Amino acid sequence: MTLLLLVVTPAIAVADISLGYEERGLGVGADQWVIDENSGQLTRIAPGTVNADPNEYKYELQCHLGGGDFDTPCLARQLECKDGPDGEEGIPVTWLSRPRGVPGAVWAHHSGPTCLFDARPEDLLPRIAADIQREFQSLPVNAGTVVAQPSPHTLRGAETNFFAEAAEQQFDVTMFGQQVHIVATPVQYTWDYGDGTVFGPQPSMGGPLPQDRWGEKTRTSHAYGATGDFQVVLTTTFQGTYSVNAGPPLPIPGQGQFSAPPQTVSVWRSLTRNYADDCNTNPQGQGCPGAAR
Repeated sequence: MTLLLLVVTPAIAVADISLGYEERGLGVGADQWVIDENSGQLTRIAPGTVNADPNEYKYELQCHLGGGDFDTPCLARQLECKDGPDGEEGIPVTWLSRPRGVPGAVWAHHSGPTCLFDARPEDLLPRIAADIQREFQSLPVNAGTVVAQPSPHTLRGAETNFFAEAAEQQFDVTMFGQQVHIVATPVQYTWDYGDGTVFGPQPSMGGPLPQDRWGEKTRTSHAYGATGDFQVVLTTTFQGTYSVNAGPPLPIPGQGQFSAPPQTVSVWRSLTRNYADDCNTNPQGQGCPGAAR
């Protein structure tokens, strides 16, 4: 199912207009608007028309602040766009312009606010697609937790098994007045063991070992060469998809990286001594319950 979406009046409602992408394409380019020589109003360029205007134009909703946010005081006094040329409702907009073909040119206020009555509503999907990666990076994605075996203490020179506990997460946000559902799936893991050793990114999150196998080398284990307290940090890379107003899921370009809170691991040294007898034979021997302290 494909939906093209028209923001009617941000303070009131959003109307869904079902049109196929094949009929309209994926959006309205900034250079598809031109000043009509007769009316002086901005109108869409007719198909096949050569655009000689040195500027390109686009519109923003009158009270839109970016993303899904609107200026509340502005909404209280925004234009009411009713009774258009064919009796239809319109949307209150502000027009922006910039020189065409000039690298680095910025959009500046051109005119408005005014009402836009247009038979072909703007498809907001391209605008959402342009901003979705930034939105993805700003989500409160939980990178997961670090688990160490043994923990919180381990031995110098021994393999300490580390593994991640991370899960798929879902978020619902509002962008340009539309409901966007985002799914974040962990795909790669990077381990900073705190002693200058970094492993990853790689696809394995590791896994637990039964206690009788602690000390075995695993894909994500690490052997410390010195004693002390070390801060282990897990960075998880997530791949995302998004869907607009319950539409089909679309891939989010790029990936998001999120770090878990540091996990402290204390590395102790071990001492080995050989004795000629046991505590039954020599109750006063070192380490025996009867030894002098």
